[in-house]
Amino acid sequence: MTSTTFAATLTSAPYGTTQDGKAVDVYTMSNKNGVFVSFISFGGVITKIITPDAEGKKANIVLGFDDLKGYEITDTKEGIHFGALIGRYANRIGQGKFTLDGKTYNLEKNNGPNTLHSGNPGYDKRIWAVKPLVSNGDTVKASLKLTSPDGDQGFPGKLEVEVLYSLSDNNEFSIEYKAKTNKPTVVNLTNHSYFNLAGAKNSPYGVLDHIVQLNADRVLVTDKDSLPTGQIASVADTPFDFRTPKAISQDIRKNNQQLAYGYGYDQTWLINQGKDKLQQAAYVVDPKSKRSLTVETTEPSIQLYTANHLLGYVAGADGVLYRQGDALALETQHYPDSPNQPSFPSTRLNPGQTLDSKTVFKFGIAK
Repeated sequence: MTSTTFAATLTSAPYGTTQDGKAVDVYTMSNKNGVFVSFISFGGVITKIITPDAEGKKANIVLGFDDLKGYEITDTKEGIHFGALIGRYANRIGQGKFTLDGKTYNLEKNNGPNTLHSGNPGYDKRIWAVKPLVSNGDTVKASLKLTSPDGDQGFPGKLEVEVLYSLSDNNEFSIEYKAKTNKPTVVNLTNHSYFNLAGAKNSPYGVLDHIVQLNADRVLVTDKDSLPTGQIASVADTPFDFRTPKAISQDIRKNNQQLAYGYGYDQTWLINQGKDKLQQAAYVVDPKSKRSLTVETTEPSIQLYTANHLLGYVAGADGVLYRQGDALALETQHYPDSPNQPSFPSTRLNPGQTLDSKTVFKFGIAK
């Protein structure tokens, strides 16, 4: 009988204190392949993901800040969602309102005429209750819990949310979302990490050279405020066709009204559905370091955002000024503005139901 030794571990330490005096801890997951994922109890923020490149050199591949103060920023110009859990409703809701069972609910308009990521303070500005579930083995796991009261952010229903973070020796970092409500409500949860596979610190040219493939034949059409119009378009013969791998730079400067509205890529692609519940949504490669990222999800869509609104206002980790195109976000989610779009997949959650969603980020080395 042979024994197997696993190297995955989960540790914790104090991280800092919020401006209103609440203690925040940092948790670090690591595995036998030299992958590290760190997150904090404030906003469930993923502060670091460290992975080796083709030569074994390690680098942090997500944007963030050096300390807690940066994550507390509420100025919407930039940076407020780095690595954070987003809720109660990720992405946009048109005109800052929706109607459910004949009643209209009004939300904060923080993105022109619309609501973005549910306004402030969102779930990214809350202290989550973190409990390590498995601290060593082939997979380590932690539970993050949050209670969102009835009326929170303008949404109906008391929502009990649990998010499970796990890292395996197979280099898979998984995020599982679960939620229950005591009244009919709408829910759309995601994580807003900004990736740069070349290394967030050592990449003067951003991610425009990253090679991206999306498993999507269709994309949502948006208006000048990046809100879906309700129209769904084919990606064929457009800059939004990532069905075969291509560099972001290939089409991001094309003369296209949708790109102009978003100052780059900031669209929702509808993931092609297969027989399995967990579908591959995206595959990304940095051609220099050869680091790769595969994204699988049970969600019906993915938002590719090329950090178009990072304009160098705030210094991030290691004093780096983050700018347009310095990273890309891959937000797995339901469609934006679904509560106002009857033809979109429903985001309604009723009492007695459990929201159950999973996204897997797998780190590797491209051949």
